[in-house]
Amino acid sequence: MSFYETIYRIFSPAVRALYRIEAVGAENIPAEGAILASNHTAFSDVLVISAAAGRQVRYMAKKELFVTPLGPLIRALGAYPVDRGGADVGSIRNTIRLVESGELVGIFPQGHRYGRRDPRGTEIRSGVGMIAWHTKAPVVPVFLSNGRMKTGILRKNRVTFGKPLDFGELGFDRGGREEYMTASRIIFDRICRMYDERPDKPDKPDGKR
Repeated sequence: MSFYETIYRIFSPAVRALYRIEAVGAENIPAEGAILASNHTAFSDVLVISAAAGRQVRYMAKKELFVTPLGPLIRALGAYPVDRGGADVGSIRNTIRLVESGELVGIFPQGHRYGRRDPRGTEIRSGVGMIAWHTKAPVVPVFLSNGRMKTGILRKNRVTFGKPLDFGELGFDRGGREEYMTASRIIFDRICRMYDERPDKPDKPDGKR
């Protein structure tokens, strides 16, 4: 049993209880080699999605976290560093390698946290489209929701895993920056449709992150 599996068995029940997680559609997650693309509401999203998925999800984390006392634990839990101040080619290549080796990688197309906001009005980045182009892996749209659109403890947090988007649905022809962004928009549009279909209507978003 890996270190992550040991940690997961110990802490996952507590995370599920504290965040009152309701997982919907987890059967849509491919057995291996896939991308989970989710809206981003809070730092705790990574914990909530991993607990709901029932398996390890790999995430990029800003490199500064790895030089703190929590660095070894963050790394052991499957995160890997990225330089958010520039184009970190090494981290991108590592993400591609992880997906191609059968790992489940989580990506937030928005790039930043937008708590208490309608995701349809937020900006997105082209990263998830670029990773999808290079890996040809299925992309599972994930939607995080609760009454205030920000994951938090002692609130019911619903995690919905949608049907995977296949490579052929992402509008690719020759690749490149414009096609990466087009694919990212297609993926995020699918996530936003899940916002429209959510059963837990949020309070009036206040625009705060």
